[in-house]
Amino acid sequence: MADSETFVVVGAGMAGAKTAEALRDQGFDGRIVLIGDERHRPYERPPLSKGYLMGQSDFDSAYVHSPNWYTDNRIDLQLGTPARRIDRALRHVELADGTRVDYDKLLLATGATPRSLPIPGTDADGVLLLRRVEDSDRIKRTLARIERLVVVGAGWIGLEVTAAAREAGVEVAVVETAELPLLRVLGPEVARVFADLHREHGVDFRFGSQVREITAAGGAVTGVRLADGAELAAEAVLIAVGVEPDVALAHDAGLRVEDGIVVDSSLRTGDPNIVAAGDVANAFHPLLDRQLRVEHWANALHQPTTAAASMLGRDTRYEALPYFFTDQYDLGMEYLGYVEPGGYDQVVFRGDVASREFIAFWLDNGRVQAGMNVNVWDVGDRIEVLITSGALVDPTRLGDPDTPLDELIAR
Repeated sequence: MADSETFVVVGAGMAGAKTAEALRDQGFDGRIVLIGDERHRPYERPPLSKGYLMGQSDFDSAYVHSPNWYTDNRIDLQLGTPARRIDRALRHVELADGTRVDYDKLLLATGATPRSLPIPGTDADGVLLLRRVEDSDRIKRTLARIERLVVVGAGWIGLEVTAAAREAGVEVAVVETAELPLLRVLGPEVARVFADLHREHGVDFRFGSQVREITAAGGAVTGVRLADGAELAAEAVLIAVGVEPDVALAHDAGLRVEDGIVVDSSLRTGDPNIVAAGDVANAFHPLLDRQLRVEHWANALHQPTTAAASMLGRDTRYEALPYFFTDQYDLGMEYLGYVEPGGYDQVVFRGDVASREFIAFWLDNGRVQAGMNVNVWDVGDRIEVLITSGALVDPTRLGDPDTPLDELIAR
């Protein structure tokens, strides 16, 4: 690879920073420009709703690399200036300050932005979103001064902040349109585990409900009014109803956009000089045989190896199974695999669900599609092989803790 080439990465989060690292690891010796709209050097986001939010870790531990790493590896780190436009014909990126950066290859790792709600009151003081470290800091300060919080949305972010709030002694009501938390992701069998967990810690769930208005007095939040007329008092409201992939640059540049930037299994777009990775990439997954956009840390960590190889013109594809994890109260879990809503016919539990030490397996026609280990560790490799092998399994033996998982894998 010619030393004179310039590779540009737009998006200075984990995916962008790890792609810069992967390019150097894979032998690229040209110029690397890493562009980000935040003023912080690249950092991981999971601590923002977990350890950092709860004061269990400092922010320094969230950084992807030390400050010297960028200098030592000749990474031109340009922070605090968003990219405004891509000119594919001339192959340059225009920044908000008017600067133009030429590229030979371009990675888009622009991430996602939190959804708000189209209701009155979202501009009141005390309405919270979570995406950046400043958001986490604001939530932390808020939890230290309030008595009651309403969380709108019972997904991963909503539940993790709920757990942090309860640990801080704040009363929490969670408003969710579905009948259970995480229902779309986990299905009713496992979603009930999380409902029970939070109820045991005093959380007030309002399932099958919608927020019609965030109420305020003197510009400050006083609570929410639900669609059925019920009112919940609170000094703050967290809106946690998911994120939207940040596709504006790609869309305006004429790239294919459909629930993210559409890329193939090598993370290449329709433009041979542009790839995408992380939360914004809607990639074809060769093992799952479908396009899939995953909004989790593992993609930002692992996709960069493939993205870098693609930028270098190498034959590659991204095959890692979707993975995510959570920590809530005394529950820690890991999830591996993928199941569409309703895309399974059986859930098999292995272990003690009541004490929340178990593995759950989602099966379709006798084959494992996904597995989730709850307070049970060092089983991820075996769950992965169960999924990728496509082997037919005996549900009775799968649910028997005395049957080694390795025996189920053997054909």
